[in-house]
Amino acid sequence: MTSICIQKPKQTYKKNIFTTGTVGWPGVTHVSKQNLGPLVDRALELPGYTEDKPDMEILVGFGHNAVLGVADKIVAGVKDGSIGHFFLVGGCDGVKKSRNYYTEFVEKTPDNSIVLTLACGKFKFYKQQLGDINGIPRLLDVGQCNDAHSAVLIAVALTKAFDTDVNGLPLSFIISWYEQKAVAVLLSLLHLGIKDIHLGPSLPAFVTPNVLDVLVKNYNLTPIGTPEGDLKKILA
Repeated sequence: MTSICIQKPKQTYKKNIFTTGTVGWPGVTHVSKQNLGPLVDRALELPGYTEDKPDMEILVGFGHNAVLGVADKIVAGVKDGSIGHFFLVGGCDGVKKSRNYYTEFVEKTPDNSIVLTLACGKFKFYKQQLGDINGIPRLLDVGQCNDAHSAVLIAVALTKAFDTDVNGLPLSFIISWYEQKAVAVLLSLLHLGIKDIHLGPSLPAFVTPNVLDVLVKNYNLTPIGTPEGDLKKILA
């Protein structure tokens, strides 16, 4: 583990987790980046996978440079109606069953929509085969949480192409939440004036009734509901 995303491991799994850098956990072996020997030794002790599975290709690398490289096709697709909507579905991952919402949401997005995704929340659905629109994959992996700026740059480029602001684009933010550095990402989106963000599966711990009232009134921050219901409301 190299980041603050570590969560309390099961006692039976502690031997299989290692930390490095500024990250640590009681009872978990800490290694330096110059000496990964204990990690390698433990990996060699384990039996590995008992059987092979079919190979699968997963498309990655759709940062702002890659996406904006086909901006002309995207703009043309919006204008001719082949692209009807964009969804940014990303954020944090977790084990709660309620997080399956994001998998179901992506699966139910219409065929004429493009899904941008980033951060570890994408691992709920990043293997989905959604096809393409005019050669552009419908599911675009923008990167990890630190690549949130790429999604913003893509949105800004679209605002210039269509002479509007981000809230005027056919773009919806469906964010999965899990505290920590996600706070900075959410506050950045709000600072940019982005409204109508759907957030879940639970609201941030710092959102008191008074804070929620401000966020709803000023930004229309909306807790997620059901995939079907939210899609119907967004696309209405």
